[in-house]
Amino acid sequence: MRRLTRILAALVALALLALAALWQINFNDGVDLNQPPVPVADAPAQLQRGAYLARIGNCLACHTARGGAPGAGGLAIATDFGTAYTSNLTPDPEHGIGRWSAAAFWRALHHGRAADGRLLVPVFPYTHTTLLTRADSDALFAWFRQLPASPTPVPANALRWPYGTQAALAVWRALYFRPGSLAPEPAQDARWNQGAYLVRGVAHCSVCHATRDALGGADWRQLGGNRLGGQGWYAPSLHDARQASLADWTTADIARLLQTGVTGHGRASGPMAEVVLHGTQYLSDADAAAMATYLKALPQTAAPAPAAPSQPRAPSPVALAGAKVYDKQCAQCHGAQGQGVGGLAYPPLAGNRAVTMAPADNLLQHVLYGGFNAATAGYPRPFGMPPFVLTLSNAEIAAVLSYVRTAWGNSASELSALEVHSLRQRNAPVAKR
Repeated sequence: MRRLTRILAALVALALLALAALWQINFNDGVDLNQPPVPVADAPAQLQRGAYLARIGNCLACHTARGGAPGAGGLAIATDFGTAYTSNLTPDPEHGIGRWSAAAFWRALHHGRAADGRLLVPVFPYTHTTLLTRADSDALFAWFRQLPASPTPVPANALRWPYGTQAALAVWRALYFRPGSLAPEPAQDARWNQGAYLVRGVAHCSVCHATRDALGGADWRQLGGNRLGGQGWYAPSLHDARQASLADWTTADIARLLQTGVTGHGRASGPMAEVVLHGTQYLSDADAAAMATYLKALPQTAAPAPAAPSQPRAPSPVALAGAKVYDKQCAQCHGAQGQGVGGLAYPPLAGNRAVTMAPADNLLQHVLYGGFNAATAGYPRPFGMPPFVLTLSNAEIAAVLSYVRTAWGNSASELSALEVHSLRQRNAPVAKR
């Protein structure tokens, strides 16, 4: 009996220690919400800086519901754990940040806690905004405070239990989040370090591109590729030449992609087109070059050894059927040999890693739902891809995708009608938005 009592006492002590550790990690941030704002010498310059950061960080794209007031929140964000709704960042005192102090805003960005002390759901990327400087946080706060106040209430998050509870968030944060700052890397130059600040903090690129585990956590410094929960798209790896590595691009071409959405190497599409449209096209030339420098220097995964030369394989029956679909539906824009038409107008499919990449989610998205690239100042009239969701069956889509993935020197795997059906089911939420 005494032994059992000692064991229970030890378990209780361990539980209390664990709770104390969770409290220490999550709530002992030491921010004084009544601290007066840091004085600024040039208020107009601060507002200008805040507007720039909000734009290149794509803040309003997430914090504005369709048809809603700018910054008033309420946009539904689909995740693997349910739906979260973005907050109201206008200076409305009831539903927005009208009663917040600059210190409370800093705590939200740096520590992931709301003004009332609640732990925020990491759909808000405090895992990345924690790297912003206090000066940039104050600039953002000043800019949001001058938006027209909107009394728009934000719906409560609809996350499956227990993911939205404070206890679950405390555990998640203990596993995947530490407040911090981005110290300059002495071995790198100023441009690389500025690029690191922009990529890892302001633009929070790894929100999409980091490989996440079953709990939605990741090493936020990595950009190894990830399926975007609830969206039907795949953010490709920036470390892998078979996906979206930029190591063999020039920094000028990378900067051009960020600012215009299109280069001779490829183009932004899907969610990345939205990032360019609302955010990165507004990068200054210096910041675009800095991001390009950092992205080009990312460590690369080892490429597999090239396969031994072999005789070209004969097209499969599926690919032969796909060739007929291609000639009827695709060749006019993409060329009979997949060579593309009109320079940047209609991209080549031969040798295009967006065509051969695994997984094939993005390729299927293009065929099913079509769409346009970003319309930017540098490329104001992008050409579009028509949707085929109501035109082609699963078998026809599998056939034409198998054809383009294996023709003209492409050597990716074919797709079956069952795989296309599964991808369509996975991507179904996109069609409903």
